[in-house]
Amino acid sequence: MDRILLCLAHMSGREMDFVKEAFDDNWVVPLGPNVNGFEEDLREFVISEESAAGAADLSYQRLCPSLKDEKVVALSAGTAAVHLGLLSCGVGLGDEVIVQTFTFCASSHPVTYLGATPVFVDSERDTWNMDPQLLEEAIKDRIKVTGRKPKAIVPVYLYGMPARIDEIMEIAARYDIPVVEDAAEGMGSRFDGRVCGTFGRYGVLSFNGNKMITTSGGGALICPDEEAYREVMFYATQARESYPYYQHEKIGYNYRMSNICAGIGRGQMTVLAEHIAHHKHVQELYCELLADVKGIEMHVNPSPRFDSNFWLCTATLDEELKIKGQDEVYGEVVTGSVGGAAGVTHTAASAHTDVEPNTNVEALRVWLDKAGIESRPLWKPMHLQPVYKANPSYVNGVSEALFRVGICLPSGPWVTDEHVRYIVSQIKAAIEA
Repeated sequence: MDRILLCLAHMSGREMDFVKEAFDDNWVVPLGPNVNGFEEDLREFVISEESAAGAADLSYQRLCPSLKDEKVVALSAGTAAVHLGLLSCGVGLGDEVIVQTFTFCASSHPVTYLGATPVFVDSERDTWNMDPQLLEEAIKDRIKVTGRKPKAIVPVYLYGMPARIDEIMEIAARYDIPVVEDAAEGMGSRFDGRVCGTFGRYGVLSFNGNKMITTSGGGALICPDEEAYREVMFYATQARESYPYYQHEKIGYNYRMSNICAGIGRGQMTVLAEHIAHHKHVQELYCELLADVKGIEMHVNPSPRFDSNFWLCTATLDEELKIKGQDEVYGEVVTGSVGGAAGVTHTAASAHTDVEPNTNVEALRVWLDKAGIESRPLWKPMHLQPVYKANPSYVNGVSEALFRVGICLPSGPWVTDEHVRYIVSQIKAAIEA
């Protein structure tokens, strides 16, 4: 209890009010008023009038669920949301699911939980997200090779950037394959004015500690209608049948969000718009301050149709850019977590892997780390991960090329203008004349 109270002491007023109410009312379980309230807050956000207006008169959105019918289930993690979204699409043993390769492993691991096989598709250069042309090529080839079409498609909104979801939805409809949007990093991002996560049959949100808003850990699944919502809720609460005793006819999961975490989420929803605006401001400031730095390019919205939340601000380094200390990196085997990674890691077997960021990218990461600034490489594509080396993949070189040259810069709610100026000054100082 002392540790819980210590955590509460660091919360803002609104979060504290909801969490205290949960303790006062003894709702310290994975259900309760905060869970219900958080789900309704999320639903109101994704079906907002602004989102509905953005959906008007766009022909491809006839393929999307009706915003007014969509409902939200609060869950223990974004990974759980991916899992239940795929389960609800009928994914099972022996199936194949097309997954964007340029992503975090939570987009693909749930496919394997279900006994299915992730089939990886590469990105296009503008958004860094799933290439629609390559997607269709992959679908055609999987049908040719296996005699069956993939069971689902999982595009991702990498670092908050919307995908070309209009083209993806058109292709998915052509082959009658459901789409599970991984919008874990895209909370509040929009495409054609419509909230990301509301285009496909299911949409995934994440409230991990580093996301746009947090419940300390947690996620949610946007469902197309009441029937789908009830089915997801059934599986999220251990799949119990309606008897006066525990009767289980299907395998369920303990995936419901706790009332305490949901209380934090309700408070966080009151600052969501502020957080999104702040991330966009930080992105603009990076662009302004790095505009005259040759060899560094910020990743930006490709056109007005794309409205990224800029969850993380990302940049690419020209291969010819020389960073101080570049000749000395990758010299030691890593023995622990790097960049704030949580949990237990195995000691690296070697200082190198077969595909890794260029030496100037690693040198800049090390330089910034010594200056007290946390930065990270981009996600290593899933088709390059040893655990998926035998999986089918359809690649064009884009994600691998970006992984080699890309870096993520600080952009959270606590990053001030002064912080950004300091970060940019350190980047400039790291560049050899």
